[in-house]
Amino acid sequence: MASILIVEDEAAINELVKRNLQLVGHQCHSVFDGKTAVSKIQRQSYDLMILDIMLPGLDGFEVIKQSNETPTIFLTAKNSLPDRIKGFSMGADDYLTKPFEMLELLARVEAVLRRTQKTASCYETGNVKIDFSGRLVFHNGQLVECTPKEYELLEVLVNNRNIALSREKLLELVWGYDFEGDTRTVDVHIQKLRKKLGWEDKIKTVYKLGYRLEVGR
Repeated sequence: MASILIVEDEAAINELVKRNLQLVGHQCHSVFDGKTAVSKIQRQSYDLMILDIMLPGLDGFEVIKQSNETPTIFLTAKNSLPDRIKGFSMGADDYLTKPFEMLELLARVEAVLRRTQKTASCYETGNVKIDFSGRLVFHNGQLVECTPKEYELLEVLVNNRNIALSREKLLELVWGYDFEGDTRTVDVHIQKLRKKLGWEDKIKTVYKLGYRLEVGR
C-alpha cells in the first residue's frame, strides 16, 4: 500500500490517524511540526501527506510550498472559505476540517491515492481478486456475478478492512441517507458475499454492532 506522512501536532489525533491508516495496510510516518515535515519530505518520497495548517515552526501552507508536489490532504480546524481556497490554490488534493469522521478520511485517502495512481487498481487476498477499475470480482480465477450493491458493499469492506463497521454506517455508505429499508438489508447482502467469496471466516460479525473484514495488511 501507500507510504503516508502525517503532519499533526496534536499527539492524540496523529496517533489515531496513524493507527487507522495502518489497519488498512498503509505505512505511516508521524511528525509534529512543520520544519521536521519539510526535512522528511526532502530526504524521502511519500505517496501522500496528511497535513495540518496550524503547526509549530512552519505552518501547513509553508510546508506544502516545499512538499516536492507530494499529494496532500489538509486536515485542519481552519474551516473558513478563504483558507479552503488558499489550500486548494497551493496544490492540495483535498481539504477536510476537524472534527472529522475517520471513515471519511479513509475514503478521501483512498480517492486521492487512486487519482494520483499511488495505489493498486486491484486488491487480492487469498483466492479473491477485486479489479476496482472494472468493478470485477474473481474467486479462484472465476468471475463472480455481484449485484451493484453487493459490489459497493464489498468495496467499502475492503477499503475499511480490519475496522469494525456498524450496520447503520454500512447502510449510509452503500445505500445512502435516504434509504427506507432497515439493517436486515445489510445482513442479507453480507451473507451473499460470504457465500459467493468463501469468506465465512473473513467477514466477522461484531457482536451488537455490525461487521469487520478481517484480512492481512
